[in-house]
Amino acid sequence: MDPSEAGAEKRKALRDLLEPVMAEIAETEWNEALAARLNARFGPDGDLFRALEARCDEGIETGWMGLQGEEVRKGARVIEPGPETRGLSVDVVQLIDFTGPHHRHPKGEVCAVMTERPDGRFDGQPRGWAVYPPGSEHWPAGTGGRVRILFFLPDGKIEYTDRKASLASGAKGGVGRG
Repeated sequence: MDPSEAGAEKRKALRDLLEPVMAEIAETEWNEALAARLNARFGPDGDLFRALEARCDEGIETGWMGLQGEEVRKGARVIEPGPETRGLSVDVVQLIDFTGPHHRHPKGEVCAVMTERPDGRFDGQPRGWAVYPPGSEHWPAGTGGRVRILFFLPDGKIEYTDRKASLASGAKGGVGRG
């Protein structure tokens, strides 16, 4: 099997794993109540979350997820939005004690926060689910060692406030919280 076929199969397996989450988030308001529901239903100590962590670890370490950038900040769009994802893109980013470029979520963002250490945080959030409502914005910060974030964006929409910033921009993208 050629590498592109293997990557396509792995993306489909990831999409299948995420289907219950996508079903939960696709037709609801993205707010704190959704974060609480996701943490109750698909919490970080549950089978789905553990399988998601293992899939992301394997995808990053073997390269099939295609993350770009420097080790302290790298990421990629792993699955494009479409009917099979209920219009949601799936992106993955890794931050190692790093603050990424400021950006806005026109339609919101739902994040699975996967930390290497118990003190790892993404924007102050521990391992588990975090939800950013439509119109929210932030300097995404990973602290406490390596933090990997798988996130959903409706229609793949994200707006970087610095046009040069993107997931592929590596460590040059962020300068700090502002």
